[in-house]
Amino acid sequence: MTDRAFAVVRAGALTTVQDLGRPGHAHLGVPRSGALDPSALRLVNRIVGNPEGAAVLETTLTGCAIRPRCAVTVAVGGAPCPVRVGGRAVAWGAPVRIAAGAVLEVGAAVQGVRSYVAFAGGVAAEPVLGSRSTDLLSGLGPAPLGDGAVLPLGLPAGPAGRLDGSPPWSAPASELVLRVRLGPRDDWFTGAALRTLVSGVYRVAAASNRIGLRTDGPPLERAVRAELPSEGMVLGAVQVPPDGRPVVFLADHPTTGGYPVVGVVREADLAGAAQAVPGTRVRFVPVGGGGLSRGR
Repeated sequence: MTDRAFAVVRAGALTTVQDLGRPGHAHLGVPRSGALDPSALRLVNRIVGNPEGAAVLETTLTGCAIRPRCAVTVAVGGAPCPVRVGGRAVAWGAPVRIAAGAVLEVGAAVQGVRSYVAFAGGVAAEPVLGSRSTDLLSGLGPAPLGDGAVLPLGLPAGPAGRLDGSPPWSAPASELVLRVRLGPRDDWFTGAALRTLVSGVYRVAAASNRIGLRTDGPPLERAVRAELPSEGMVLGAVQVPPDGRPVVFLADHPTTGGYPVVGVVREADLAGAAQAVPGTRVRFVPVGGGGLSRGR
């Protein structure tokens, strides 16, 4: 007898369960977490007939392979990648029916970093604080997938959806443009450093992860050398560690930190950060004025 679950055949570099996260718990030291590309998550859920916030799999660069124990409809979106069922190529960005026991192979990303795998009924891992998301920083939620792991599936909520001709995903640009509002600690940096932030050549560093997008490029010189007491951190905060190279906080970011935040990136730009491969050029564009006019 089959059951509503799937087994992990190949976990890939990093595959986690994600939904729209658990906002509202920063006072407990719990970050939002959730899919780094929420638009892609919503879209694959729509394709298989799920509510937009149902839990899916988020893969990183190398994809994954799973074996459903029941017949199930799936959709793969986000970063484009080859998709196979039982060794045969199937459509990416469309609903695909998989027989019980057949292997779904989500290949390496052709563009971007993170692909999303939705199952009709969603991944039914046990929720924690209202979310099934894996949080790599706090350890909440299901563990990152490992070979041989078995995860439950929920019951389908409705029929597969239609895209009405809309593209299933927008490919990442060759340059990542991040709109940033300076503050709250931009006055801890020299005027030259602020001009460097918005004019210097930065690139996505290979050490980037779900916690933050790290950059390689010119360091930002501090005007204030004192120690900063820990302060609250928000999604999109651009923190500057001792090496002077900006880090953009993503979904699994810490809720407090002791390094100064030079600015905050608009949330709408963070999905692009989640899909930017190492080496992608990063450009910080100031919005809303700020301290760029300081001359020191």
